[in-house]
Amino acid sequence: MARTHLWQEQVVESNGIATVGVTIETPDRQRNLLWYQVQAEYSSILTKSCDPFVVATIFPTMSQGTDILVHGEVSPSLLQNLQEFQAVWSCWRPKHYQQVEITADIEQEHSVANRPEQAISAFSGGLDSCFTAFRHSQGKCGRSQRPLQAGLMVHGLDIPLSMPESFDRAMRKSKLALTSLGLEPIPMATNFRNIFKQNWEDAHGAVVASCLMLLQGGYSMGLIPSSDPYHAIDLSWGWGSNPLTDPLLSSRTFPIIHDGGAFSRPAKLMQIIDWPEALQTLRVCWEGEQKDRNCGYCEKCVQAILTFRVLGFGLPSCFENDVTDGEIARVLKRELLAEYSPILAIAKHRSISDSWVTVLEEFAIANAVTKENPLCASHPYRCLRCTRMNSLANSVN
Repeated sequence: MARTHLWQEQVVESNGIATVGVTIETPDRQRNLLWYQVQAEYSSILTKSCDPFVVATIFPTMSQGTDILVHGEVSPSLLQNLQEFQAVWSCWRPKHYQQVEITADIEQEHSVANRPEQAISAFSGGLDSCFTAFRHSQGKCGRSQRPLQAGLMVHGLDIPLSMPESFDRAMRKSKLALTSLGLEPIPMATNFRNIFKQNWEDAHGAVVASCLMLLQGGYSMGLIPSSDPYHAIDLSWGWGSNPLTDPLLSSRTFPIIHDGGAFSRPAKLMQIIDWPEALQTLRVCWEGEQKDRNCGYCEKCVQAILTFRVLGFGLPSCFENDVTDGEIARVLKRELLAEYSPILAIAKHRSISDSWVTVLEEFAIANAVTKENPLCASHPYRCLRCTRMNSLANSVN
């Protein structure tokens, strides 16, 4: 099989910024530089291992069907986990991904001598990441407690590199929220999305994990906040960050932990409602033109506003405007039934009969999953996703 080569580049410091990267050579001899940047003060904890680069390139190489030869050091425990990671995704997406072989010049576990036991979490400023930051910093996790010390926000993922001012404003909001919890805010940047035209819904978990792994010289574990609760996950459908494959992006010395899957978004909101900095800075929107704030009209904004509303908290200051019934109806799509069914169920339980509840009721009834009206065109009435949707629809009718 054809090979993709990875060569790790030396760390370069300039104007207070440390850049680390890997040169990627594809079988047709084309070369690209995948880079990450952090403030120079963090250069001492950048790993010398190639683990982050292998994780970052796993989806592009699986989609191309090319083996990987790493000219550097890779953890054998990571390679073992990535074999199973690939097995899962090649089952989920057999037409898009195939398993590839990964070899390295040096297979060796990353040294952890004198490294403190502390965790770092991915942080976007959204509800999921705010929930993870809050509960771990405030000791609300029981035996799942992790020694969280920092939040990592990455430019080039949801905010494009071409929008530095937007990222700076969003980072200032994240800094306010994180420092109020005693956590260190760390900005990073990467050009991954500029050089790889990869399906982001599939690849985002691996890219976030790669960013966390870069700082394993100073942190012993990385947290990825959950997107969906366990009861709403259909593992036959697949999502780039999930409780099955996120941990398979781990090495023995730097585990990746999928955090918060036992909580729905309303439950997460209930946990952070008394954290004023979060309500002031919460950023759920990715569709609006101004990436550092909530547009107030897109589906993500509408869902968040209705979650606040159904729980009786009103409109928080992170939203400039409330939504009308017409604006709610405009964003509702059939595939979003699982997202809005919990909101409707809470409204029914609390005997809320406002007009916006009627909008959700009509949406749920119109999109109830039946044998004659299947949600999933590829697996009508048989797949787990359809079964779950049917149960959710019936529960609110």
